[in-house]
Amino acid sequence: MDRLTRSGLAGLMTKHPILVTGGTGKTGGRVVSRLRAQGAPVRVASRSGEPPFDWFDRATWDAALDGVKAVYLVPIDGELLTRPFIERAVELGVERVVLLSGRGVDVPGYSGEANIAGATHVDGETAVLDSGIAWTILRPAWFAQNFSEGSFLDAILAGELRLPAGDGAASFVDAEDIAAVAAAALTEDGHGGQIYELSGPRALTIADAVAEISGATGRDIRYVPLTPEEFVAELTGQGWSSAEAEDYAEAVSPIRRGMDSHLSDGVRRALGRQPRDFTDYVKASVKAWP
Repeated sequence: MDRLTRSGLAGLMTKHPILVTGGTGKTGGRVVSRLRAQGAPVRVASRSGEPPFDWFDRATWDAALDGVKAVYLVPIDGELLTRPFIERAVELGVERVVLLSGRGVDVPGYSGEANIAGATHVDGETAVLDSGIAWTILRPAWFAQNFSEGSFLDAILAGELRLPAGDGAASFVDAEDIAAVAAAALTEDGHGGQIYELSGPRALTIADAVAEISGATGRDIRYVPLTPEEFVAELTGQGWSSAEAEDYAEAVSPIRRGMDSHLSDGVRRALGRQPRDFTDYVKASVKAWP
């Protein structure tokens, strides 16, 4: 029997919309596409959505949650809004939440005390565990899509990626895999109470990753390792605030400190298959680097 038959069609045939926060982002947009392809009713939470949703305007929350039974929740880094949102969602009848958290939430010393994303994820996970409803937590490694859609793209296009990552490696995970796990957890049985740490099938240094992109595109791209101090100085020289620059450096530091190279089994546990390799991601994303 295939996976869909085993898990039953009840989740996909529900009349209740599934709310996807961050529905236009790297994972949320892919979750929306997968759910719609499965025939599941989806409500995209965004300021331009119908109804409009704004994390910073709680007056918009109720309309977005109206009639919703399941939520894919992408928190706002640096803000402690996950808890009040989940509390309101439960009050309005939500029965299932899939939370996008982050790798290292349960690892002492992974993020610095001042790292804003770390605080958001720690509080968000606690809120989910306290919610009393069915929950699934996703803890992804660094997104492969950072090279094609995110914070590394401009540097890749410019031919030089400068980071304080040293020669550390990361087991980059494809956002397509994150979305596939999220969609399964939203629509299938058997994922409640699960924490899925998600990674790719191998670890690469930043230099390795850049070399793969360079080889696939024919571009001359290089990685330049910086010290945290050099990195912060460069960013502040470009107009970043000291706090923002230091937080970015701290976010990269687990790679330099060897804390991101391990492989995780979340994709296999959730989907029954191996995660997508970085090489396959590069081949599929080559148009991002014209």
